[in-house]
Amino acid sequence: MAEITNCIRRLRFEHDEMTQEELAERTGITRQTIIAIEAGKYTPSLALGFRIAQAFNRRIDEVFQYQSF
Repeated sequence: MAEITNCIRRLRFEHDEMTQEELAERTGITRQTIIAIEAGKYTPSLALGFRIAQAFNRRIDEVFQYQSF
């Protein structure tokens, strides 16, 4: 089994306490989707993962981590 985790919440606070709504607007998705991704209830597409990483000026592997068990 594999799991993808993320550090979006921490990155938002490191970026002037960016709100979920601001991140949603920057990436072209809804706030509800950001909530689901942060909670680990939804895994974004690769393209969306890159857009989220770009919003933080980070590499995708600095935002998302892949763990296999």
